[in-house]
Amino acid sequence: MKKLKTAVIGTGFWGKNHARVYKELAETELLAVCDIDETRASNIAKQFNVTPYTSIEKMLKKEDIEAASVCTWSTSLAQEAIKVVENGRHVLVEKPMAANTKQAEKLVNTAEKMGVHLTVGFLMRFIPGLQQMKKAVETESIGELVCATAKRVSQWPERIGDVGVVKDTAIHDIDVMLYLFNQEPIAVYAKTGSMRHKKFEDYAQIMLTFEGEKNAFVETNWLTPYKTRVLVATGSDAIMKLDYMTQELTIENAKETIQPRYQTQEPLKLELQHFANCILNKEKPLITGLDGLRALKTAESALKSSATGKIIKLK
Repeated sequence: MKKLKTAVIGTGFWGKNHARVYKELAETELLAVCDIDETRASNIAKQFNVTPYTSIEKMLKKEDIEAASVCTWSTSLAQEAIKVVENGRHVLVEKPMAANTKQAEKLVNTAEKMGVHLTVGFLMRFIPGLQQMKKAVETESIGELVCATAKRVSQWPERIGDVGVVKDTAIHDIDVMLYLFNQEPIAVYAKTGSMRHKKFEDYAQIMLTFEGEKNAFVETNWLTPYKTRVLVATGSDAIMKLDYMTQELTIENAKETIQPRYQTQEPLKLELQHFANCILNKEKPLITGLDGLRALKTAESALKSSATGKIIKLK
């Protein structure tokens, strides 16, 4: 089997997991890691028996890398991913993809110009229960989708990042809503605030309105003393509830409550396996750069809505 030669840029908490999975997958071969922190890069490289770098340009020049994961700080994601793309390599860039939509647009356009594969790290889509929920919406086995709600709350994260809870956390659920409804929202209304952080918002309630008077609600924070990750899709004939943490799916209709059995799997492993297979087999990815751009645009609209106290209407 031909293996995709990979690298990881940014070897912090999440980048370390990307390196581990690339090492475990049959479809990939991890060649190098890169981080501005030389000690951290060296430690991760030693753990996975690969070469460490502190310069992306030097790494791409010396190593025969075909694709890379970019897992740096949120505000530097796009500028680091651009370096990979401009060198003709495929890239998976972690959410939120860029510091702003202008950067995201440039990344999407550059990837298209260079003819390389660009995908965004929305790993919720790879949870088997969400795939079943998407299929149920498409086939209308729960009737017509009326509304969806997501709750993603927890204590303050291990690291204090460079963006607030909307771009760091809620953007996962924004992407899921656009995926389930299969369209962009026509309007966004949100309330955000900061209880324990001066610089960024640490809680948000977001309402997305879609064509046909359908709505989605996203609640997120870094304040709640226990972690909850739940998605509920309400159809005209049934309700589906997915617990992201246990991957347990529940379907309720007028007659019964069903809990389908399926094998739980690591979403990151499924995501990176899909990334590799799309490149090796020249297939379209489940998540494109445009999907990332749309989610980021919606997240920015939520922040604008909260700042102005107004509904933001989208084209």
